[in-house]
Amino acid sequence: MIRRHTRSLLVPLVVVVAALGLSACSTTDAPAGATSPSSSSSSSGDTDVSGSITVFAAASLQQTFTTLGKDFELANPGASIRFSFAGSSDLVTQIRNGAPADVFASADEANMAKLSSTDLASGSAQDFATNVLEIAVAPGNPKGITSLDDLTGADVQLVTCATPVPCGAATAKVESASGIDLQPVSEEQSVTDVLGKVESGQADAGLVYVTDVRGADGRVDGVPFDESSRAVNTYPIGVLRESEDPELARAFTEYVRSSSGQKVLTAAGFGKP
Repeated sequence: MIRRHTRSLLVPLVVVVAALGLSACSTTDAPAGATSPSSSSSSSGDTDVSGSITVFAAASLQQTFTTLGKDFELANPGASIRFSFAGSSDLVTQIRNGAPADVFASADEANMAKLSSTDLASGSAQDFATNVLEIAVAPGNPKGITSLDDLTGADVQLVTCATPVPCGAATAKVESASGIDLQPVSEEQSVTDVLGKVESGQADAGLVYVTDVRGADGRVDGVPFDESSRAVNTYPIGVLRESEDPELARAFTEYVRSSSGQKVLTAAGFGKP
């Protein structure tokens, strides 16, 4: 009788102890403030993917995308991101001619539309940034340029982007909106070429993006002008239909648009899409 009674007490006691043990383990495994992998991934854009892709991106994105590529690779050790930077119109031509690329990031919507209309894009492109023009001049602004109208002076050697390039299309919009007829001594195929001519002293001024002036780290000064608000460029990014690794390509485009990617873009001077 006594033995049976003692055993009946031990059974619930064991159950209670086991339950307490499981509760303790659960508490240890999930400390306060811990974030689940899914919520962490959605906030930062990290997806723990692997493989290798090539990203064709507008020249004005060179510094920021190089940084984003390195950050993405750190978050995804098995991933490798290669870049090809040039004027958006040149990149479109290369893609149309069969150049191997997985992702295209354009400095305007018009060049992205050229790929969509020929069924070279996979799905819809997503906007991720905006940008506006600024006048780049030599440090100290020796020509005393303060406005768009000052660029028409006979003693000012001006360079701009060619019209097919997004920065050139934006320049044309600014001219039309202001009624000012600019006469550049040369028209370049990328905004980085325009910036390079001002940096090297081959030109007195150039119309580039705000982000290019900021990224020059003091090698040029920037002169903002009111008319720039008439030509805001929106930057879209999309996966290409011929991508050999569409999963990784989509992961990178999502990273660019994530909070982590937007932080890098904002620091470089890009606006929100």
